[in-house]
Amino acid sequence: MSQRHVIESGAVWTAADVRDPRAWTDELDADAVAALHAAVRHARRRGADPTTVTRADFPLGALEDRVAAWKRDLTRGRGFVLVRGFPVAELCTSDVELAYAGLGTHLGTPVSQDAVGTTLGHVVDERVARTGPEVRRYRTNQRQDFHTDGADVIGLLCLHAARRGGGSRIVSAAAVYNELLRRDSGLVDTLYDPLPWDRNGEERPGEPPFYLLPVLSDVDGRPRFFYIGWYIRDSQRHAGAPRLTTRQRAAMDAIESIANDPMFHIEMDFRPGDVQWLNNSVILHAREAYEDDPDPTKRRHLLRLWLRAHDFASVEDTLRAGIPSRQVGCAGG
Repeated sequence: MSQRHVIESGAVWTAADVRDPRAWTDELDADAVAALHAAVRHARRRGADPTTVTRADFPLGALEDRVAAWKRDLTRGRGFVLVRGFPVAELCTSDVELAYAGLGTHLGTPVSQDAVGTTLGHVVDERVARTGPEVRRYRTNQRQDFHTDGADVIGLLCLHAARRGGGSRIVSAAAVYNELLRRDSGLVDTLYDPLPWDRNGEERPGEPPFYLLPVLSDVDGRPRFFYIGWYIRDSQRHAGAPRLTTRQRAAMDAIESIANDPMFHIEMDFRPGDVQWLNNSVILHAREAYEDDPDPTKRRHLLRLWLRAHDFASVEDTLRAGIPSRQVGCAGG
């Protein structure tokens, strides 16, 4: 058992510390929006599209200082930022996608979010029944409890908000760690041991339908969470998966209890044109269940990016690259 220490950094916060949204919201002004329009035109002239755009294709212009500030907030600050005023109503659909993907390239390299290699994901309720873990929860309107994803930076752009519900909740992973340590350091040690995770039907031929992975690991001397509770619990459907112990279940319950405590998390209600950027190494995020508008054109619709950061690592290297193919079964929710 290693000696565990309380994390001290700008990424340790509770709800009271970040209650004023003005501290973490950046509203784009006319110059910033004009810079996005200009960058889209430049990228189009170079033949780029949302799946191929690079940093070189998408010059920031008047956005350069803002993006630098977002990076500082993500890497050295609280670990999240909300950008308001992305021009979703001023650009056509393909240009919105190009502008968002191009902006993301300045924070990291897009990585795949599913087994078919999607790098710009559409988060909508696809009206599919979740009959098993093979149907990922973001494709439904169900609640997703606090978790991480398979990249360093997670981005969500709101095109349409839900009719009711669907709020995004975020919590400081470092604050959760510190509270776990305060309550029972033995639970922290338990989370450094490998736990079984469901592969959600994406295993290679002949490969077990689960894999072993610890929730906590140290990266650059700092504890890092990689956690999707339902992936771990779903593993128990496989007879060959190690059974979760009482202690392991208690540790998972403790993570979720702390994260769901209003003293620790904050909630954001997305408006059209809002972009949420998260540092996956220091933030756990959740989504509340929601109800859509009957009009299909007004249903909740987010665009999602998973980015491998240019200048920091969220978790160990193999967990930063998303889901590169159906033969790889390890990544986020």
